[in-house]
Amino acid sequence: MSHTAHIPSHRKPRRSASKLALRAGVAGGVLGTIAVAGAAGPANAEPVTETIEMPTLGSLETGAGLASAVAASAEASQQEALDQSLQTLENTALQKAAKEAKTAKAEADRKAAAERAEKARLKAEQERKEAEERASRDRARTQLSTTSSSNDGSGSGSSDSGSSTGSSETTTQAPSGSAAAIVAFARAQIGDSYVTGGTGPNSWDCSGLVQAAYRQAGIDLPRISYQQSSMGTSVSLSNLQPGDILYWGSRSGSYHVAIYVGGGKYVGAQNSATGVVERSLDWDTPSGAVRIL
Repeated sequence: MSHTAHIPSHRKPRRSASKLALRAGVAGGVLGTIAVAGAAGPANAEPVTETIEMPTLGSLETGAGLASAVAASAEASQQEALDQSLQTLENTALQKAAKEAKTAKAEADRKAAAERAEKARLKAEQERKEAEERASRDRARTQLSTTSSSNDGSGSGSSDSGSSTGSSETTTQAPSGSAAAIVAFARAQIGDSYVTGGTGPNSWDCSGLVQAAYRQAGIDLPRISYQQSSMGTSVSLSNLQPGDILYWGSRSGSYHVAIYVGGGKYVGAQNSATGVVERSLDWDTPSGAVRIL
């Protein structure tokens, strides 16, 4: 091979018929252009030029900022809408709670007023009953006093008048002296309540009433019923006198006592259902009786 032989080059051939021009306007926000001129003909032909406009760096930054601002605005609007929704729910809940509280208060006030009215009614009813009971006791005392005075006067009268009233006096067996005081006290307690262990002044049990009645005559009795029935002298039920103590059960083991008031009746604190009552001997016949006077 000749040393002058042509050796092909590995470099790419230059484009002799083309011309590339690049213009970039970066500063001032001016769009850059890239001009590519290529001549594909004779050297004296007019070059073909193509211009491509591209956004500058400032324009790209402005667009990115605008997109970020739009996104932030959208997020703020969404948060504001959520806050308004929550505030609306909170206001609705508060209004509902206030309405329910107002309704509950009105209902409570109504119930309280009804309870006060009922208490006032019950109190007035109780006071009325107590007034009636006091009036009844006063009438009983007055009647007993009148009867005792009438009997005392008839005893000092003529034999003619005594003959006409003797059988009536024997039947009623009006009490006198200590017996009258005992009977009057017992009858005055009619209508009082029965309470176990009660000793007055408005509630009694059977032996408490008997003990208090005898105290009016200056006689102290034991507190328990079987102790009271063990005192004095035993008498038959056909020979009773006002003021005698009636008992139920055995004399030394009685479970209930009462006071004979004459006319075949007695007064006693029976039970919690009846309280202090006056009853006929036939209503609950006693087991026996004792006389202390």
